[in-house]
Parts: sequence; structure tokens; C-alpha cells
Amino acid sequence: MSPLRWLALLPFPAILIGAVVFNQVTPFIAGLPLLFAWLLLWIVLTSAIMALVYFTDPANRTRDGEPKA
Repeated sequence: MSPLRWLALLPFPAILIGAVVFNQVTPFIAGLPLLFAWLLLWIVLTSAIMALVYFTDPANRTRDGEPKA
């Protein structure tokens, strides 16, 4: 397993630990309570991490080096 694929494991503990640590209502970020903002952030970051892993994986390349369609 390439080292970059280990990034795919990062969102799981971040969401679980964040739900315990940031379970507060008073600080608001963009009009959302802190926990909701944390979860929304990790939903977006998870998509970015998965895209990064997908595009850097050599198994997703054709013989001429172009990405698969």
C-alpha cells in the first residue's frame, strides 16, 4: 500500500474524535455550531483526500500515462 493511501484513514478518527471534543454549541463558525462546522469540514476534506488518492494512484493510469476516462 502506498503511503498516500494511508490518508484515506484520516477522516474516520477525525470525525469520531471531533464529535467528542467539539460537542459545543456556543462557538459558531459560518452560522453553524462548532460540531456541525467540524463535520462539514471533514466531509469536504474527505472528498478532497479521496480525489488525491485516486489521481495519484498508478493503477488509474493507462499505458500512455493519461488518466482513464
